[in-house]
Amino acid sequence: MTEELERFLLQLTEPDNAVIQQATEQLKQAFKQPAIIPALCAVMTGSQNQQIRQSAAVILRMRVKKQWSKIMPNDRESLKAVVLQAFVQETEHTVQHSLSQLCAMLVKHETPERWPALLQFLNDATKSTNPQERQRTACMKIIQSNQTPPSKPHYCQLLQLFSTVLRDLSNPTALYYCILSITTITAYSGTEEMNPMRAIIPSLITALKHLIKADQDKASEAMEVLNELIECEVSIIVPHVAEIVRFCLEVGIDTTHSDSLRVKALSCITFLVKLKSKALLKEKLLNPILQAIFPILTAAPPPGEQDPEDDEDVIDTMALHMPPEKLFQQLMPLTQACLASENPYQRKGGLLCLAVLAEGCADHIRTKMLSPMLQAVCQSLSDSNQVVRCAGLFALGQFSEHLQPEVSKYCSELMPLLLGYLSSLNDAKVGHITKAFYALENFMENLGSDIEPYLPTLMETMFSALNNTENFKIRELAVSAIGAIANAAKELLVPYFPPIIESLKGFLTATAEEMRSLQTQSLDTLSVLARTIGKDVFSPLAAECVQLGLNLTDTIDDPDLRRCTYCLYSAISTVSPECLTPHLTAITTVMLHALKSNEGITPHLEEDKTFVLLDDEEENEETDEKDIDDFTDDEPKPDVEDITGFSVENAYIDEKEDACDALGEIAFNTGIAFQEFLESSFQEVYEMRDYPHEDVRRAAFSAMGQFCRAQHKVWKENQTESNHHALMKLLELVMPVLLETVRTEPEREVAMAIVESMNNVIKSCKGEVFKNPTRLKEVCFVIRDLLKKKMVCQDGGDDADDEEQQAEYDAMLQEYAGEGIPLLAASVPADSFAPFLNDLLPLIMSKAKTSCTEAERSFSLGTIGEILQALVSVPGGRGLAGRLSNRLLPVLVAGVKDRDAEVRNNSVFGLGCLAEAAGPIVVSDYPMMLSVFSNLLAKETDLSVIDNLCGALCRMITGNIDAVPLEQVVPALVARLPLKEDMEENKTVFNCLARLYTHSPALTVKLMKPIVAASTHILGHKDVDEETQRTTVMLMREFAQSHSADFQASVMSLSGEQQAKLSTAMSAS
Repeated sequence: MTEELERFLLQLTEPDNAVIQQATEQLKQAFKQPAIIPALCAVMTGSQNQQIRQSAAVILRMRVKKQWSKIMPNDRESLKAVVLQAFVQETEHTVQHSLSQLCAMLVKHETPERWPALLQFLNDATKSTNPQERQRTACMKIIQSNQTPPSKPHYCQLLQLFSTVLRDLSNPTALYYCILSITTITAYSGTEEMNPMRAIIPSLITALKHLIKADQDKASEAMEVLNELIECEVSIIVPHVAEIVRFCLEVGIDTTHSDSLRVKALSCITFLVKLKSKALLKEKLLNPILQAIFPILTAAPPPGEQDPEDDEDVIDTMALHMPPEKLFQQLMPLTQACLASENPYQRKGGLLCLAVLAEGCADHIRTKMLSPMLQAVCQSLSDSNQVVRCAGLFALGQFSEHLQPEVSKYCSELMPLLLGYLSSLNDAKVGHITKAFYALENFMENLGSDIEPYLPTLMETMFSALNNTENFKIRELAVSAIGAIANAAKELLVPYFPPIIESLKGFLTATAEEMRSLQTQSLDTLSVLARTIGKDVFSPLAAECVQLGLNLTDTIDDPDLRRCTYCLYSAISTVSPECLTPHLTAITTVMLHALKSNEGITPHLEEDKTFVLLDDEEENEETDEKDIDDFTDDEPKPDVEDITGFSVENAYIDEKEDACDALGEIAFNTGIAFQEFLESSFQEVYEMRDYPHEDVRRAAFSAMGQFCRAQHKVWKENQTESNHHALMKLLELVMPVLLETVRTEPEREVAMAIVESMNNVIKSCKGEVFKNPTRLKEVCFVIRDLLKKKMVCQDGGDDADDEEQQAEYDAMLQEYAGEGIPLLAASVPADSFAPFLNDLLPLIMSKAKTSCTEAERSFSLGTIGEILQALVSVPGGRGLAGRLSNRLLPVLVAGVKDRDAEVRNNSVFGLGCLAEAAGPIVVSDYPMMLSVFSNLLAKETDLSVIDNLCGALCRMITGNIDAVPLEQVVPALVARLPLKEDMEENKTVFNCLARLYTHSPALTVKLMKPIVAASTHILGHKDVDEETQRTTVMLMREFAQSHSADFQASVMSLSGEQQAKLSTAMSAS
């Protein structure tokens, strides 16, 4: 049978289809014979043809994988012996590779304990002086890649073997496979393996150095072991971090190495910065890294090549993961030297450095560095070298995106510069214009109504670009810029709306393939217009826009285009949800298909797994024949276990992300109409919670929270038992997932999204979230552990020092957690929350110390204020606020004297909330609080702080009106009206004034003129809620009816515009 089998396998390699067909039929019969295993073993060891030996090994592996239970015990034992024998005698690398995979599959079923000969074989071969045998041992790496957990008890023994192989520097192939083996087992290593793993790191680095000399491609792949070691939960690399950094820097800066190898080395540094920044700072490695990185960042590209786009990744990651004070101390001297250089590429490098600092170090730059950094960027915009100007535009775009609102204050200086760039649209290179548009968009987007003087020039430029150029890229940039203008201008853009829509419709109904990216951008801008131009203006177009989106996805199969239609539907749901209702079936079908779809996913197969192997897993002949056919198929489907990894096109990842986001928003905005789609949408979004890409996970967790809010909204509008049951069922699914995942999620941004989603659910659903008796404790413990930096994504844990400086994004995650505390306080009775609040408050108050950053102090005092504000309206809140007053009062009073306006602002707000919440309990502290406020009011210049002072005085009056000397306080308060910055405080102020009128009408009437004048500033104001406007109108009517002469005198002192506004408001029903 052996000879026949070999002949059949040989015939399968013939170029003749008839021969292949005949051999296939014969193999089908042969594979039904009980002697097939011994026969394949004989072919695997005895054939003279390398390809036949390999085929036999591969077929045996598939037999073992799927038919192990059907293989006779004696055949199993002989197979284990034969495969080791074949390893000893085999000289061809490809066959060795397949033999190692067969071994891997055997170990999967026969653990090392049941196959002692394997470990003995490995041990003997490792100690052998024959380099071929050591190479074969290294080849056994595939065993680990396929079955790591079963051999885990033997990891320490395997690590000793690997240590031996690593010392044989003369055998690069053995080193390569050995390092890949270490890479594989690292992910499964625990505390037992920590010491032997640490011990081999010096040998590992030496081996990598020798492998680089022998084969840079293999070395680049092998260097993945460093990322695995860095990522390992057990801290293996910390004692060797300096050695690893030195090695990676040596490789990264060596221009004789291949680009891929250098990029790999630098990406290891980036990964280290992301995951082990504390260790790098402790070992004083920041400066050596920067000294090595800067020459790369500032190097001119080779002749004829473009500038690389991502040389600044390491510094970008440092900004996101290191304390700004420590980073800037080392970085700025290098950056300043570059900016002052005669070399344009050094100037460019310095600007890129400034640019990538903006996101991660925003607070530090805004409060300490903004003016000199912005000055450097502005100077670069008039540089004689275009490379420098481009970098300056990129930096300005980054500043505009991340350093708000401070950057917008430089509007009068920056807008003329940016408009000057756009005036030469047709003369510049597209790359340069792209950067100019990027800077302009980010800058304009945050201007708000300050954009008004520039609108005519801007829109003239945009329409010119849309209508006069044949360059699709310029049109696309202009369409995108119109979206940014709309974000700032909002209803100010209404006069330009018809021609904008006309242009967008023209682009969206075109059929030419080259219009595709312009169409996706047009959809994005249409979505922005839906959200910004005003409901009255956009609603008449809503139904047409929905149909336009559906037509596009029906006729064009493009993930980017589909993604943009999801965003459009989502935007329309905010202004005209009823227009979506008839189309929800079609819309959700497309989105759910996007979530289920595997489009854009490419599996990566093992080297010899690109053909599917003969297998008769099923007993019936049909399956047997199908597998034979698969064996001869040109494009067989790979088995899941043959796949070593996947890559996914970005467009399909983005589509899944936007589908999740859109489903969540549409569910909330369409309410009851979405009910029939909620369960199926939730199921598909829920499946995305473990998706490999973090952006999809982030969107999934956000959407889950939106689904809870949507169901709660439906229940509030129709409080049936079934609606409440559906809400509770959803909360019982979502809350545990959020609470568990935030602990284990490795990506900080996803953890933020989880906490934000949880906060939104608590804010909307309040007490319903806590019907489960353990839920309050679970949520509080998660917040506590986030504040203590105990989560996987927080580099620290139990040994983290709360006093040490941290990266701003780490602080931001803690702020998200802190925002949950006032929400809890507002959702449950105070007595239930009190024990948990007692544990959480010290963690918040610790960030109010003068040694903390302005952002931390502001967060701490703002959170305390919001907790007290929440206690005003919950059962038992007054008593709890009173019990906390002795602890909180000194912290808040100290904050009022802070040098930072935002900290003062939050402290004043907190004191007012304490007075309102505790009321009579803190009456003895009223004189001291009034004295603090009086002193501050006399010298304060920040408008927002003055507004909050007015609010705080009103809260004191509301909390205990009899304890306030109204004759002195109220005139001082009214003199500061109208509020200039913090429009939300108008609610507190005018509620208080209405109450004062009831309590002390004579005093209020005496101050009628300034009160009436102040009212005209809030009536009709878009940032003042309707309830406050109604309260104000009622007070004005009381004045008019009961004190008509005084009221008329007050009205006559107003301007004509103010009189008209007041008259309109008072005559409205």
